Amino acid sequence: MSNQAQNISPVSVPLAAKKKSKENSVWRRLLKNKLALVGMIIIAIMVIFSVFAPLIATHPPNAMDLANSLSEPGVDGHILGTDNYGRDLFSRIIYGTQISLIVGIFAIGLGGMIGTLLGLVAGYYGGKWDAIIMRLMDGLFAFPFILLSIALMTVLGAGLFNVILAIGVANIPGFARIVRGQVLAVKEEEYIEVTRSLGANHSRIIFHHILPNCMAPIIVYATMNVAGAIISEAALSFLGLGVQPPTASWGSILKDGKDFLVLSPHMATFSGLAILLSVLGFNLFGDGLRDALDPKMKV
Repeated sequence: MSNQAQNISPVSVPLAAKKKSKENSVWRRLLKNKLALVGMIIIAIMVIFSVFAPLIATHPPNAMDLANSLSEPGVDGHILGTDNYGRDLFSRIIYGTQISLIVGIFAIGLGGMIGTLLGLVAGYYGGKWDAIIMRLMDGLFAFPFILLSIALMTVLGAGLFNVILAIGVANIPGFARIVRGQVLAVKEEEYIEVTRSLGANHSRIIFHHILPNCMAPIIVYATMNVAGAIISEAALSFLGLGVQPPTASWGSILKDGKDFLVLSPHMATFSGLAILLSVLGFNLFGDGLRDALDPKMKV
C-alpha cells in the first residue's frame, strides 16, 4: 500500500461526502426559492452592467449636450432620455451601477471583517474584553445609521473611498453583535472543550473551529446589508456628501432630478427605480439564502 493511501484518514471520505451533500442541499433549496432566483437574476444583471459598462453604455456618461437637455426617453437615441446637462441618462445609470456595487461590497466587507474580529474577541474571551468592546459598539449603535454615516463623511470629506470607509464603520456594530452572539453559543459546544483539552491554542480554536461555525449568519447578514449600503451611498450622494460630480451615481442623479419632477420626471423616476430594484434584489437573495442555510428547513 502506498504512503498516500496510508495517510488517508478512514473518516475523511465520509466527512468530505457529508460536507458536499450539505452544500448541494443548500444549493437545491436556494434554487427552489423563486423569490431568491429573482434576486439572483437582478444581482447578476447588476454585475454584468458594472463589468461591461463601457460596452453597454450608448454614450459617454459625462458628455454634456446642453442643446438636448431634459430630452424625453427615446429621443435622438437616448434610451432613457437626458438629464439637465444633456448627459445620456441610460449611460449614467449603467455607470452608476459600478459605484453602487463597489460601495456595497467593499463597505460591507470592511465592516464585516472588523466587526467579526471584534465579535470573536468579545464572545470568546468575555470579561473585560467583552465589556469594553460591546460598550463601544453600543456607543456607535446610539447613532442612527445614516446619521453616523453623515457625521463620518463630514469629518472625512466627500469621495468614493471615504464613502466606503464611513458606511463600513457604521456597519461594524451590527456584525460585532451578530458574531458575539454566535460565539457565545458555539464556544460551549462539547467539541470546543475537546479541542481545548487536546492543547489547541486560542487562535486555532477561534479561527479553525468557532469562526467556520458562525459563517452562515455572517454571510446572510452581509448579503442583506449590501442593500442598506447601496441606499446609504445614494442618500449621501443625494445630500452632496458622497461621490462627487461628474461621476455618475444614482443618488446624484436623483438629486438633480428632484428639481425637474414636473418638467422631466424621468430623471428621478429611472434613478429611483435603479435603487429600488438593486435593494429588492439583494433583500430577496438574502432572504432565500437565510432559508437555505437554516438547518431546520426540509430538503
